[in-house]
Amino acid sequence: MKDVILWTGAGQIGTAIARRVGYGKKIVVGDKSIENARNIAKTMTEAGFDIVPVECDISSRESILNLIKTGQEYGEISTLINSAGVSPSQASIEIILKVDLYGTAVLLEEVGKVIKNGGRGVTVSSQSGHRMPALPPEIDEQLATTPTAELLNLEVLRPEHIENTLHAYQMAKRCNVKRVMAEAVKWGERGARLNSISPGIIVTPLAIDEFNGPRGDFYKNMFAKCPAGRPGTADEVADVAELLLSEKADFITGSDFLIDGGATAAYFYGALKSET
Repeated sequence: MKDVILWTGAGQIGTAIARRVGYGKKIVVGDKSIENARNIAKTMTEAGFDIVPVECDISSRESILNLIKTGQEYGEISTLINSAGVSPSQASIEIILKVDLYGTAVLLEEVGKVIKNGGRGVTVSSQSGHRMPALPPEIDEQLATTPTAELLNLEVLRPEHIENTLHAYQMAKRCNVKRVMAEAVKWGERGARLNSISPGIIVTPLAIDEFNGPRGDFYKNMFAKCPAGRPGTADEVADVAELLLSEKADFITGSDFLIDGGATAAYFYGALKSET
């Protein structure tokens, strides 16, 4: 029996992370598109990894539990990599909240019930959650601690309070960060750690959808005027994830790491401030 990595979202960021930490472990990759999962599994198998594809829709608790059950057939779950999600140009308000907010919360909760002692998890959030105005403390606490079955019923998440898909995405990503903090406390009771990463503009198929979407000029302007002067790569996100999933980060849990080339800094204090 091997230690098992559960990985959701068979995209470029998740692949980069899984390649860094997956050798010698059993990888179970779940994606809403089983074809995506199979294609990634084939590529990684040919590169020497031990990987199994599974159809998984993280907006469904049943689907998440099936992914966990599949992983447990191979051994103890030692690692979670969550890179599943949809972007503001890809989905409706309802789907963004169901996948990026509710789905992530359920995944962290359910994996937290079975993660092995010494286990580690990382979930991919977004810089978008950092660009929202501060929320009242009671709203942050609701996002962090409301039982998952009741999350989407929160007043702050009611459709009339969500302006557009970008606002829905920002709320989801703010919730991700707060949820990681709260779940890290529970994971700690099992001797496990959990953190989040908030990437900025990373060149992936999802980002290319954004570049070609209604906010494409906004995103291109953002990375052009951020201190780094460019978008990032999936491997640069994986550099941080590799640290967080290693023993070198044993004192890091419940934290979020902003990896955006300084775009958020420029948004508040630099060249992007006048354009917000």
